[in-house]
Formats: sequence, structure tokens, C-alpha cells
Amino acid sequence: MSDAEIPLRAFAHPLRLQILSLLTGTAMSAAEVAREIGGTQANASYHLRQLLDAGLLDVAEAVSVRGGMAKRYRHDPQVGNRLTPAGTNDRLTLAAALGEELRRRTLRRREGVPGPLTDAELWVDPQVWEDVCNRVVQAMTDLHDAAQAPRAPGTIRTSTTMSMFVMHPEPEPR
Repeated sequence: MSDAEIPLRAFAHPLRLQILSLLTGTAMSAAEVAREIGGTQANASYHLRQLLDAGLLDVAEAVSVRGGMAKRYRHDPQVGNRLTPAGTNDRLTLAAALGEELRRRTLRRREGVPGPLTDAELWVDPQVWEDVCNRVVQAMTDLHDAAQAPRAPGTIRTSTTMSMFVMHPEPEPR
């Protein structure tokens, strides 16, 4: 599915979003993912299979574990460029999953450490919109490229959630 388009609903589960974030910085097995998220290996395996089937993960390696083979998965955030919404319901399901994941992360926010926050519904020149989107994509690429394994020495745990899109214009007031 590497060149195929990815349905938006593949992202639309808060746990899958968390798993994708983990697997951006390092390859992990289902057992390692389960330990990191505080869940069961069976649940982690289920979500890893869903993400793999959707083309959001690659098998980075297979390692020998107690006489068997454990696959270690990795997420390439660039696959998000192939997302295809199947309609409003898919987009709303993803928005709900993003909201739930943002709530989970907010509970872990370190007090007293500033971070940018904005929310806006604006009318802007299309060229300004395109320029800003390109800068945001570059910033997110920089963050994803710098991602490391959880708790790697010298790192800090961060959260970034962003959804930018062009809206339908509202009808002219009468």
C-alpha cells in the first residue's frame, strides 16, 4: 500500500495516534508498545496490525525472542501526505480521536513550561495560506525527523497537535 492512498479512518483512534507517535522515534515490537502505553500485548498487536494494513507502518526488523520472531514496526510520518477522507464522518471521527489524544496529553503537561497555543478561524489571502502551510509542514517534518526513542537521554517529551484546513464559505448575510 506504499503508493496507495490511505483512508483517514485508519488514524481515527486515540491509541493508534499514540502508537504512531511512539513509532516515529524508534522501531518497537508489540510487547514494547504495550509496555510503553500501559496496555496489553494483544491490544497493541491488534492496533499495530490495523496500522500496518493501512500502510502507516513498516516492518523495520524481525528479532528472535525466546524461540520466536517478534516484528518491530516503524512509522514514517510522510505517509500522512497520502490521507484520503472518505467523507465528513471520517473527518469527524479523526477530529474526535485527535481531541481525545490531546486531552490525554494535556493531563501530562508540565506546569510552568510555556508552549505555543493558538486557535483561529480566519479569512486570508490564498498565497499567505499556502506559505504558512508550507512552513508548518517543514516544522512538523523537523520535529518528526528529530524524534527519538521514548526517554532517550537528553530528550524532553513534547506534544504537537495541529489540524489546518480551508473551510467552505458561509452564505452571504442577507
